[in-house]
Amino acid sequence: MNRRKFLSYIGCGCCGFILPSCTTAPITERKQLKIVSEANLNARAAKIYEKIKEKEKMSDDINTLNEIKEIGKRMEDSISEYFDRENLDDPTKNFDWEYILIDKKKVRNAWCMPGGKIAVYTGILDATKNTNGLAAVMGHEIAHAVAKHSVERASRGTLLNLGTKIIDVASGGILSDINRTTGQNTIGLLAQLGILNPFNRKQESEADYLGMIFSSLSGYDIRETTKIWERMKKLNKGKEPPEFMSTHPSSDNRIRDLNEKMNEVILDYPPIKLT
Repeated sequence: MNRRKFLSYIGCGCCGFILPSCTTAPITERKQLKIVSEANLNARAAKIYEKIKEKEKMSDDINTLNEIKEIGKRMEDSISEYFDRENLDDPTKNFDWEYILIDKKKVRNAWCMPGGKIAVYTGILDATKNTNGLAAVMGHEIAHAVAKHSVERASRGTLLNLGTKIIDVASGGILSDINRTTGQNTIGLLAQLGILNPFNRKQESEADYLGMIFSSLSGYDIRETTKIWERMKKLNKGKEPPEFMSTHPSSDNRIRDLNEKMNEVILDYPPIKLT
């Protein structure tokens, strides 16, 4: 098969599975591409979560763990109720929610795996300080799962790898030659800086916005959100990579964007009264 026919077949095949896979993110209605199975990703995430529980030291701070679970339950119920009232599909309907508190004072982090598997590290409690601060962090992490960001990232990575191979074939191996000449994955690095990092920052900003919404719907004071990032900035002593090299927006941009959207969220997404 000659190169032109090969590219024609590949192009038609790509269009066939990409076009039906275009969806929108909940609430923001940002266009999304999902070509990776969410069910498979959730199953893999659940297995990894179990391994993490075995490997990491769980905190014996039962009061904080119970607080995390209480915040999580309020968000679970408020999110489902919101989508039900809006006559929209609940993106969390297949979630198997679970919460753990990992004893690592040097790690200021939290995350939510696909399917609602959540972990909070004790180190981030120095930044959250209170219930509203903890809710802000959890709202942000839950937003990643609700918006299916992991599915989207996996899909984009798959498409990028396929596209790179197609371009390499079409160009007669120019991309491979560049990598061999430089002695490293130069094309991958350029893709990371020019495509993946900006895309990841867009997801982070979306999670900031959705996280505030979920916190507000659950009855928490979202004014604490910007205070967390101010505290994080102090704890990090202002040290962070240039934004273009990072998967996250800079602290200053984050604080500014949150402040700009805060009043809108308070007015448009008041606390939901659950029956």
